[in-house]
Amino acid sequence: MTRHDPPLSEADPEIARLIRDEERRETDKLRLIPSENYVSRAVLEATGSVLTNKYSEGYAGKRYYEGQQLIDQVEELAISRLKQLFGAEHVNVQPYSGSPANLAVYLAFCQPGDPILGLGLPAGGHLTHGWNVSITGKYFRSAAYGVRESDQRIDFDQVRSLAREHRPKLIWCGGTAYPRAWDFARFREIADEVGAKLVADIAHIAGLVAGGAHPSPFGIADVVTSTTHKTLRGPRGGVVMCRAELARDLDRAVFPGLQGGPHNHTTAGIAVAAGEALRPDFSEYAARIVASARALGEALLSRGFRLVTGGTDNHLLLLDLTPKGIPGKPAARALDAAGIVGNYNSIPFDPRKPFDPSGLRIGTPALASRGMGPAEMVHVARWIDEVLAAPEDTRVRERVAGEVRELCAGFPPPGILT
Repeated sequence: MTRHDPPLSEADPEIARLIRDEERRETDKLRLIPSENYVSRAVLEATGSVLTNKYSEGYAGKRYYEGQQLIDQVEELAISRLKQLFGAEHVNVQPYSGSPANLAVYLAFCQPGDPILGLGLPAGGHLTHGWNVSITGKYFRSAAYGVRESDQRIDFDQVRSLAREHRPKLIWCGGTAYPRAWDFARFREIADEVGAKLVADIAHIAGLVAGGAHPSPFGIADVVTSTTHKTLRGPRGGVVMCRAELARDLDRAVFPGLQGGPHNHTTAGIAVAAGEALRPDFSEYAARIVASARALGEALLSRGFRLVTGGTDNHLLLLDLTPKGIPGKPAARALDAAGIVGNYNSIPFDPRKPFDPSGLRIGTPALASRGMGPAEMVHVARWIDEVLAAPEDTRVRERVAGEVRELCAGFPPPGILT
């Protein structure tokens, strides 16, 4: 008797419909959230494979379950490709995402109550760099450096002063809403002065680093953490990379310190994405992200928008909408209705509350993955300007949404078969 194993469309039509609707949304809209992207069909196939069936506690060659002959090869491929891509001495691909990867660094090198130093969340940092609502701000004695009010760039005088005052075990560099290049060498000098380990969180810029469109922290930072999605165009996962002498402590922190079995289907997707990033065209893609972000910034400036730091060196732009007379949240919602998806975001020294801030954060990774470039950013800037000039005007939103769909039709997204 043949066992009936129906496809998703039959087994759960409701979920199948929601997935199809999401595919249509991702196809018809301009996705400008800087942390979002498209993965290839190959990455989708790997992450949706039978590897999700296998438990694999431990590391390649040292597992606690049998039947690992093929899983070990998958993990070793992911590791070797990332080593080649970044020039890393040691790579651990088992963290479930970026936040667990960062927690592994704390577990490896800190005790509860130890001092740490990171970019404050209001200045564009990440929760796990010691912000007070995160476990990292509750379990460790955190100090936060910021940006200068004059130009919204990293205040290295403050970084050095806080480092000398607090003598942190870890200094974090990296963020979620900082539109300028990270000067890893300057952070290294400060870390050496106070005997701290330097950790570079490149979750947002990993693809730019891999493609040569942003300076690399490798050979400078002691530890580098990252997500594997965002600009790297892999599945939702995490990675910790470090100097060889730190490998044992970090591996023990990931497993058994923080988690059990790795997600093998995600590891396979990471391996595929790393293989894609090793191809010559990935550098072209990374360069297009930055060129597009700069072109979008220049077009917005010409239309009277205010940009935090005055522009960008990477994949994102942070808009201060105060001169436009509209807060970030209603601006983001109006744009979404017009087919342009960004996220409201605090700006440095924001007088408004985080859930109703002054800023809008947008970026170009997903557009670059569709093949769009600087030429298309002129249209994007015009549409943003038109919508935000009349955010309550449904006719403007509907017209722009139609024009957005027309543009998107000429740039089919990777991985989505429509």
